[in-house]
Amino acid sequence: MLGIIGNSLFGGVETWPWQVLSKGGKEEVSYEERACEGGKFATVEVTDKPVDEALREAMPKVMKYVGGTNDKGIWMGMTVPISFAVFPGEDGSLQKKLKVWFRIPNQFQSNPPVPSDESIKIEERESITVYSTQFGGYAKEADYVAHAAQLRAALEGTATYQKDVYFCTGYDPPMKPYGRRNEIWLLKT
Repeated sequence: MLGIIGNSLFGGVETWPWQVLSKGGKEEVSYEERACEGGKFATVEVTDKPVDEALREAMPKVMKYVGGTNDKGIWMGMTVPISFAVFPGEDGSLQKKLKVWFRIPNQFQSNPPVPSDESIKIEERESITVYSTQFGGYAKEADYVAHAAQLRAALEGTATYQKDVYFCTGYDPPMKPYGRRNEIWLLKT
């Protein structure tokens, strides 16, 4: 676990490959349209819990898998961002369900280690195109909901995106106090 933290704080982190297709903004919200590469992901799904509580359950499982709790007993290294899918209701509040997506590092894409924890699944995901906006701080559920609403408002009338799910992403370990990077990704339709 200390290796994960050290690499996250001091470098050695692989970034999920994407290409910026365009940039835009409206009022105080700037955003990018990105094409994100597909690949194999370690996923954990948690239901019947609020988002913040579900994350506290799911993230340690993913970190243990990455840190060597797998059939090969090897530390794989980190990729960023770690993303999690949330499912908004009609009023914009989030349902008690989330799915964490950790992109397997490129070195292990062709043959990822098998998780020791049966709640972790390895899934293939196609490339996606997203509208992304960035914000700082220690993000909580209310922050994700607010920034998703701002991004939807900025895109109103100019872009189409999936309404029943969006991704919240984080780039930093929990101990990084300053310069934190979080994003909201709306899936382009």
